[in-house]
Amino acid sequence: MPDPQPAPHPLRTVLQQLTPRCCPGRVNFHCHTTCSDGSLLPQELAEQAVALGLEHLAITDHHSNSAYGPVLEHFEAASHSGVSVPRLWRGVEISCLLEGCLVHVLALGFSDHHSSLEPYLQGQAVVGPALQAGAVLEAGRRAGALLLLAHPGRYRLPFQRLIAAADRLGFDGAEAWYDYQMQPRWAPTPLVCDAIAADLQQRGLLMSCGTDTHGLALHGR
Repeated sequence: MPDPQPAPHPLRTVLQQLTPRCCPGRVNFHCHTTCSDGSLLPQELAEQAVALGLEHLAITDHHSNSAYGPVLEHFEAASHSGVSVPRLWRGVEISCLLEGCLVHVLALGFSDHHSSLEPYLQGQAVVGPALQAGAVLEAGRRAGALLLLAHPGRYRLPFQRLIAAADRLGFDGAEAWYDYQMQPRWAPTPLVCDAIAADLQQRGLLMSCGTDTHGLALHGR
């Protein structure tokens, strides 16, 4: 008999149900703390996530997963007190080269046994062959992550070319909805986000969204 197909990643189902209205009040799959270049302490971000009523959260510090533990502890304590808390997914934002262009990749939902990702969790970008997008993809796959191209409209190459390249490599998707205008309260930027979402939908790729918070308010950048 043929080998059974592996179960789909549980985060895949969540991403398949996202709409442009889901962020910042229901989900946030891209945000930062003081564990990289953000301004919020992990506990402060956790408190704001609970206050916003988020259903799903991934903290994606640059080359660090250090905020996961403190935030999980906060959520567990709040949950034991009867407070509704988000489901917390492991996340990290990784710098790599795609089509010779320096881009950022979100690795989401990986397991706690992620030795393959260890080189990318040391607080700074790697060098050499490990910097290539294909190497990041392989490391993330081995750790059980979904791999998505972050903010595809922010790079020196057109998003169409980068999404096509990511698709050929086997990436799971990209950040479809993003606030390129960096407003005080997050909102997807018209036209460019619509075009990115249409490209991803045509390719059958996953679409994600997040505030990319670096400041003191989780509902904005």
